[in-house]
Amino acid sequence: MMSLPTYPLNAFKGTLLLVACCLFVALSATGQQPDKRHVTPVKPETNQVKPPPKGTDEKIIQQYISGDSAAAIAEARKDSLRRVYKHYPLITDLTVGLNVADPLFMAFGQTYASTDVSATLNMWNRLQPTIELGLGWANSSPDDKNFTYKGKPSPYVKVGLNYNFMFKSIPDYQVLVGLRLGYSNFGYDVTNVVNFNSYWQETTSYNITGERSHALWGEAGVGLKVKLWDKLSMGWMIRYHGIFNYGKNRHSSPWFIPGYGPRKSSLGFSLGFYYALPIHTKSSSKSQATTTTANP
Repeated sequence: MMSLPTYPLNAFKGTLLLVACCLFVALSATGQQPDKRHVTPVKPETNQVKPPPKGTDEKIIQQYISGDSAAAIAEARKDSLRRVYKHYPLITDLTVGLNVADPLFMAFGQTYASTDVSATLNMWNRLQPTIELGLGWANSSPDDKNFTYKGKPSPYVKVGLNYNFMFKSIPDYQVLVGLRLGYSNFGYDVTNVVNFNSYWQETTSYNITGERSHALWGEAGVGLKVKLWDKLSMGWMIRYHGIFNYGKNRHSSPWFIPGYGPRKSSLGFSLGFYYALPIHTKSSSKSQATTTTANP
């Protein structure tokens, strides 16, 4: 009788283990299938382009129709900004004004005055170069002084610049900050000068006439201008000023400076009425044409 060959027990176990590992690897490989991407179907009614808002520029509408929605949205944003913030031309208008503050104060007892006419160029409704030409005079006997000061009517000039903080709004209402440089060459008399000699117990009086002087000063102010009717407006400005230099005489110094006020004062005030004269420039025509094209 033939006997079956015998294998060592350890070799048999190794073979079984190898077969089991191969089956495990094969089953694992067949089980790892890539995940399928689940795509939500698009309904036909959700794939429609919504109509643009009423009043939208034709260029934007064409971009919507062509499917370029990103460009259409960007152009619509620019169009909305043009509607909110107006683009003003280089020169908006020329404004002429009359300062009536001091003549008005003289009606309430003030003994000196400076009044002027002004011309202001409104650029982009933001920067406003300005010039003021005026006349100042005085006839005052200060309570704390021993003389009468008579300032002869003398001219003065101021040049400067305003900045309009409401440049994004219409020119009818403006909040202003301004700088000025002023100059005056003037004459004056000092009369009824009283001196008391304590030693001799005597009082003497004399006059100083025909004096001449000049002054250079600077101003910084804040103000407001509002529309009254049509192109007529009213405005005021509080001004802080200081003298750079002035002419001194041998026997006297000026008490009042035309356009400035009392020499030792540091505050001034102006109240004026203004009329705007429209100016049409080439730049404004281009700006209007651009606005018309962008906003039919």
